[in-house]
Amino acid sequence: MGVRAETEVTEICRDLIRIDTSNFGDSSGPGERAAAEYVAAMLAEVGIESKVVESESGRASVLARWGNQNSPRPGLVIHGHLDVVPAQGADWSVDPFAAEIVDDYIVGRGAVDMKDFDAILLAVVRDRQQSGRIPDRPITLVFTADEEAGGVLGAHWLVEHHREWFEGCTEAVGEVGGFSTEVAGKRLYLLEAGEKGIAWLRLTATGTAGHGSMRNTDNAITNLAEALVKIGEYQWPVEPGPSMQQLIAKVQELTGADGTADELFEHFGPAVRMIGAGLRNSTNATMVQAGYKHNVVPGEAIAYVDGRPLPGQHVDFVARVQQIVGEKVFVEPYHEDIPLEYAFEGDLVDAMTTSLLRHDPEAHIAPFLMSGGTDAKAWHKLGITSYGFTPLRLPADLDFTALFHGVDERVPIEALKFGTRVFDEFLDLA
Repeated sequence: MGVRAETEVTEICRDLIRIDTSNFGDSSGPGERAAAEYVAAMLAEVGIESKVVESESGRASVLARWGNQNSPRPGLVIHGHLDVVPAQGADWSVDPFAAEIVDDYIVGRGAVDMKDFDAILLAVVRDRQQSGRIPDRPITLVFTADEEAGGVLGAHWLVEHHREWFEGCTEAVGEVGGFSTEVAGKRLYLLEAGEKGIAWLRLTATGTAGHGSMRNTDNAITNLAEALVKIGEYQWPVEPGPSMQQLIAKVQELTGADGTADELFEHFGPAVRMIGAGLRNSTNATMVQAGYKHNVVPGEAIAYVDGRPLPGQHVDFVARVQQIVGEKVFVEPYHEDIPLEYAFEGDLVDAMTTSLLRHDPEAHIAPFLMSGGTDAKAWHKLGITSYGFTPLRLPADLDFTALFHGVDERVPIEALKFGTRVFDEFLDLA
């Protein structure tokens, strides 16, 4: 790899962050069109033709074919999303869409999720295209809209309306994985081999409406509050699947310690909030709606809960939540998506691990189950096996997982450059 990718990746990442693609989840906001046009122009500049498609006005994704399209090998999808969650500028130390460089970090919404990988991918593809180093495998490059709202207007829409772009593809790489964390003073890179399902739930409590000054033993808000306390206090059991079992074994190896999975995962420090979430189902209350006047007891109160079931447990997940909250509150899903888990083996996994080890010989590598969801859920409909691989070598003291959707989201410039070197190596091996 020449110096071009390492040189370009910083500015590409900053350019993308400066394009506000905030996704509010309700079809409002600026959309992804400007970012999609930027990506298409960057590809066109090096002779790669792409197609910009819209599910709705402004909700744009980019598709491009690259690599040896005449190869008999199965196709590989490499994907990133262009949208970001909103940012409240008043909460940030800098403008979240200015992409300022502070202490050798790029600070801005999307720096971690996931315009960092978009930039790595663009920089590496451009470098390889210009130097004639085209991978000997059919590759479909995809930059999607709407990932932050479940991909309905992005990846899932592409699967329904542009399936031809994925014909012959059997594998995919995207977010979230490939980043380093520290366990017992050793660098451990976590590769996503699966992700929990999505079960966003609506909880509805009914009661007797009336005057706020009168006795009321059937208060909808009280009924709802009791249900939410039950959810908050409930401890889902630890039930690790294959990926997390391998990660538990790796932590035992690195620490020389025994104990429960929860005890072992405390070695991750603050990162346990995300990494440890793959050990069990989870339910977190996120929104409450009730009432319309101070002195009126409403007849209905509604809350929303973010549920994330483990692979194999999504079928009866809603019923289990209903049992937890009791009979006074009705539980129903309003958005669901499947959990995924793939075997941590094969040529693609070997390519990821080898490329990391060549650029960080002291690396330790293990799979994990991601707590959130990605566009991999859409590719799964097509029988495509997906892994999360955004290679970043991070400072040991950086609380990286807190930066996802967080205030002052940022990525080290050196981590971006490391990512270009590793991903370039990966494309030689994949």
